[in-house]
Amino acid sequence: MAATMKDVAERAGVSIATVSFVINNTKRVTPETRLRIETAMADLGFRRNVVARALASRRTRIIALVYPALEHRIGGSIADFITSAARASSEADYHLVVWPISNDATELTALVGQGLVDGVLLMEVQLEDARVEVLRGLDIPFALIGRTRDVSGLDYVDIDFDTSMQLAMDHLIELGHRETVLLSGSQEKISYRLYGPYEREEAAYRRITEENGMRPIVMRCAQSAAGGREAAARLTAEAPEATAVLAADEASAAGLVAGLHQLGRRIPADLSVISVLNSKEMAAVSDPPLTLVVAPGLELGALGVEALLRRLEGGTPQEPVLRAGILEMGESTGPVQRQTARRRRPT
Repeated sequence: MAATMKDVAERAGVSIATVSFVINNTKRVTPETRLRIETAMADLGFRRNVVARALASRRTRIIALVYPALEHRIGGSIADFITSAARASSEADYHLVVWPISNDATELTALVGQGLVDGVLLMEVQLEDARVEVLRGLDIPFALIGRTRDVSGLDYVDIDFDTSMQLAMDHLIELGHRETVLLSGSQEKISYRLYGPYEREEAAYRRITEENGMRPIVMRCAQSAAGGREAAARLTAEAPEATAVLAADEASAAGLVAGLHQLGRRIPADLSVISVLNSKEMAAVSDPPLTLVVAPGLELGALGVEALLRRLEGGTPQEPVLRAGILEMGESTGPVQRQTARRRRPT
């Protein structure tokens, strides 16, 4: 038979009301008493009745992470954001659920209107995002991992794209690369239209190349391994003088490497490849392992939850937070002098 609140109260030597205060967090209890109650709950295998708790407090203790999983796959870097957000929610005694809904504002309105969650954390944000406008008009706290063009009144955390791209470009420039290509993701699908990460990465890349007297070259491909392989052929045909490529999508980065191998292009002897704001796991499975700027997903997932909980708990709104990635050396980048010499070697 499942343990009851009465069982817990008797085991801890307190009243049932005191046990209720701890379970529902409705009244202050001394740390010593709380510890006795929580120990008794653990010993007896007592499980909180989430539904009863929600009815008593008019709070579900559930927050929704809205991620358009049908259009945007959950790769290694995104998994870091989600697992970090889930861990931070659990530590704050909340449950995180992932709503894999598209950018359809109607669907979001219907779900929020059912009162299933206390707050919403929005991911994969576009510069002009209809979901943000919907949430502004609903009576529910929300925060963003990412940001729109107009961020006034929004609680958000995001990647510092300028600093992250600077890390990647500084590394290539130090190796002597002057002809570089940014391989960004396609924006043909509606859910990628004016996609914040791509737009900000490209803006940073163009700024840095122009500041260094270099010619910016931007190519786009589908967010898939097949898209990366197709891009390898286009890259060879359209930018034959390029000595380095910055890949913005981890799936297409893997396809790019495979496609270059098929074309007989050696990495990094003929072409350096650096993965920008992706995951270490995906970079490691490439041959050779990719040099990359690691996406700060583990940090930003938790910070996004913190921003939302401040709204939920009525605290002071959190200042916007930007975090840069970290440069991790692999085996896919090398000096341009060595590359040029090898390309010109007699056959």
